Amino acid sequence: MSVTEDLRVRGIVVACGEDSPGFEDIDDVTSIRVPSRPGKAEIDPLLGEHDHLVVSGTDADLAAVVLRLLRKEQLAGVSVGFVPASPDSAVASLWGLPAQPVRALALALRGEVDPVPLIRDDAGGVLVGRGVLGMVRGVAYCDEQVALRGAARSVVVEPDAEGPGLRVRVTKGTFFKRPTTLYSRAFQIGCIPTRPMSDGVAYPRAMNRWTWYRHTQDLRLARGTL
Repeated sequence: MSVTEDLRVRGIVVACGEDSPGFEDIDDVTSIRVPSRPGKAEIDPLLGEHDHLVVSGTDADLAAVVLRLLRKEQLAGVSVGFVPASPDSAVASLWGLPAQPVRALALALRGEVDPVPLIRDDAGGVLVGRGVLGMVRGVAYCDEQVALRGAARSVVVEPDAEGPGLRVRVTKGTFFKRPTTLYSRAFQIGCIPTRPMSDGVAYPRAMNRWTWYRHTQDLRLARGTL
């Protein structure tokens, strides 16, 4: 089976973890298998050889690869495609990526590259899909605007291409509460210690301060029409 349709396939598929599809049986596709949430040892050697990486895996796997691009100052030179391992992927939902693996692969390999906001945190990480604070109490700001003063059932932060960079949904109360949505370049909170969750992975320890903010460079994501 071929996904090329006489068009040039660029880059390499980085299959993260044992369960992510590597597409080894598809013509013209070069694939390597790496651990889940790969790090420096697995990703850095690829950056000098390829200007396009396709990540097959979870949102957290994509974030791990993008973090290496950030650390190596390769965001401007390396574009990224994404094949979500789960239909629940926040990244796929945000940017309209297909859920069916072979269709997602075709777009990831050959789709037009579109810059999308890349979110960082003040602990050295990146957010590519969804950040969550659950059952939090404190004072939070979206830029200079007060986003929360008191308790919230949840705070959800996602990249947003239409505004300054972040979309923040704050849900107060416990029943039938419609979230308040704000748009900003940065979200910061001081709170009773809580464990922020980025792309489905909880931070290792509880934090009483946390910031998500738009990076000065965008992520070059393959998501345009074939």
